[in-house]
Amino acid sequence: MVRYTVTVSTRNERFDGTNAYVYVTLVGTEGFSEKTLLDKPFTDDFERGAMDVFELNVGKDLGEILLVKIEKKKYWIKDEWYCRYIAVKTPSGDYIEFPCYRWPQDDKEVVLRDGRARLPQDDKTGLVKQQRQKELKMRRETYRWKEWQPGFPKSIDADKYSDLPRDIQFDSDKKVDFTLNFTEAIENLSLNKLMGMFQSSWSSLEDFKEIFIRIKTPHSEYVMKHWEEDLLFGYQFLNGCNPIMIQKCTKLPDKFPVTHGMVSASLERGITLEQEIEAGNIFIVDYEVLDGVAANNTDPNTPQYLAAPICLLYNNTQNKILPIAIQLGQTPGRDMPIFFPTDSQHDWLLAKMWVRSSDFQYHQTITHLLRTHLMSEMFAIAMFRQLPAVHPVYKLLIPHVHFTIAINSKAREQLICKGGLFDKANSSGGGGQVVLVQKTMESLTFRSLCFPDMIKSRGVDKKDELPTFFYRDDGYMVWEAIKSYVSDVVHIYYSSDETVQEDEEIQAFVNDVSSSGMKGFDHCEFPKSLKTREELTEYLAVIVFTASAQHAAVNFGQFDWDSWITNAPSTMRRPPPNQKGVVDMNFIMESLPDRGRCSWHIGAVWALSQYQKNELYLGMFPEEHFTEVPVKKAMEKFRKQLEEITSSIKKRNEGKRLQYYNMSPDKIPNSVAV
Repeated sequence: MVRYTVTVSTRNERFDGTNAYVYVTLVGTEGFSEKTLLDKPFTDDFERGAMDVFELNVGKDLGEILLVKIEKKKYWIKDEWYCRYIAVKTPSGDYIEFPCYRWPQDDKEVVLRDGRARLPQDDKTGLVKQQRQKELKMRRETYRWKEWQPGFPKSIDADKYSDLPRDIQFDSDKKVDFTLNFTEAIENLSLNKLMGMFQSSWSSLEDFKEIFIRIKTPHSEYVMKHWEEDLLFGYQFLNGCNPIMIQKCTKLPDKFPVTHGMVSASLERGITLEQEIEAGNIFIVDYEVLDGVAANNTDPNTPQYLAAPICLLYNNTQNKILPIAIQLGQTPGRDMPIFFPTDSQHDWLLAKMWVRSSDFQYHQTITHLLRTHLMSEMFAIAMFRQLPAVHPVYKLLIPHVHFTIAINSKAREQLICKGGLFDKANSSGGGGQVVLVQKTMESLTFRSLCFPDMIKSRGVDKKDELPTFFYRDDGYMVWEAIKSYVSDVVHIYYSSDETVQEDEEIQAFVNDVSSSGMKGFDHCEFPKSLKTREELTEYLAVIVFTASAQHAAVNFGQFDWDSWITNAPSTMRRPPPNQKGVVDMNFIMESLPDRGRCSWHIGAVWALSQYQKNELYLGMFPEEHFTEVPVKKAMEKFRKQLEEITSSIKKRNEGKRLQYYNMSPDKIPNSVAV
């Protein structure tokens, strides 16, 4: 008899252990062992955090161990088990790890390869080739595409969260229920008494402090004190929740007929508006996509309104961004006045509120939902369908798609569904958010997901023109670190551009994204194939950056910036003013959300802004899908780069009352998971 030592590692979190029967089969180049029950007498095997060691006596030497098969069978009642890895010590003394990091299901065989990553062309034996194809066939049957809404990127084919495969559902410890999270937010923020006060208006702006009793973040308090200032209004286009809107104005659009005489009082350099434009000092924000979108009508007792404003911004002599003109619609005319800082205090204040409300709608639906959540889910589904666990790109991407399909499934059940939390408070709810995504998909491109391209296309890439654009500057650093790490891994496994072209699995992955996930959106120009290592590197960098840094930048600041209602009204209850001089404080209070909707809004942005227990941040890879030394060195290099970026951001923030840290690597989770 030949003895093999099998070590089974169980993860150390609640409910990870099992009382089930666990069987193992070793498959080698010279044969395979019998299916063997792993059981140590008088002991509890496979407890959480356990490393259980078993001796297997096999009739002959199996040669090189190619596969390990494990199977779980119910003992008494059905329970779950999270297996980290299986390790095999051979008679010759070799120690081989077979990564698992899965939830084996009862009576379903799980087949593991050792931790070395392999391209499809690297597999030479029929046995492993056959197993590779079998795995992909099962994955394609399990992870299917579905159109959740017409005109959307495709999502997972699951009617509800519980229909998802167990391996992509949340861990037991993770709080995942939007309704429960929202209820907790309401309790933590002492908003219970306001929840029954729908349609009840606030009497003054000071009354909003009622719901700030337990708010402690420095940002939210700063916003509360300074939200009326033009400086803070302008700053948010650079470093707020939605920093992807501002673009350089090279020519005023005909639909926004601003003249020099209208804004001359705001210009500081003694030159004309046209000269300021030529000098690169004028910027514009246009919410055209909101034009024509029907406002939320789910509550017939409370009309709600949307606007599609245009805002002109000026980079003054102190390099501060200030608003100098606002039009609250896309069609100029007598009933569409242009507002200026020289107008009455209330006219100008309400005009800015309308811009902030429109920015909130755009941010939630397009910047946040579409461009991070839905894009990341699409990449994740294609990865599961086309890349086996042994593929190096699967191993590279798996930390960055963790829980993404799960959180989106929960959102479709509770947050953005008909009658969900989004409908309760937002003026773009009730179907408006669906139309916004559909309209945006008409112009979205793959290049717009590539961070440097997105910044450059808006004409805001020059640091000397916008020296306080920290989202841009920090984003560049993180993008380069991610791209460098991805490039290192790509070059470890792909010896040439031809190797990329010959990898049928990576080509199938890219094509599945383009032809299935983005079916019907050829104008978005998602690649259908990749020809070089550089193209592959950039493609993977887009996926990782979108899921990590971009999502962090537009998600975790929501409570900081949006919890003070007047700075980000989730809805407006009166239409925009169609003439000047009619707005007073009563007009403003009647326009702002009522007490009940304010509570829904604050609870939502609080729940969405919370980091999760045991959050895994960029560069943290506790699940060792890779076992090769060169990749581990690349990971360590990546971590050092991220540490340097974090340190430089902390140094820049020292002494600043308003710090920007949403692109700091120590605050960037690996994946879209909230």
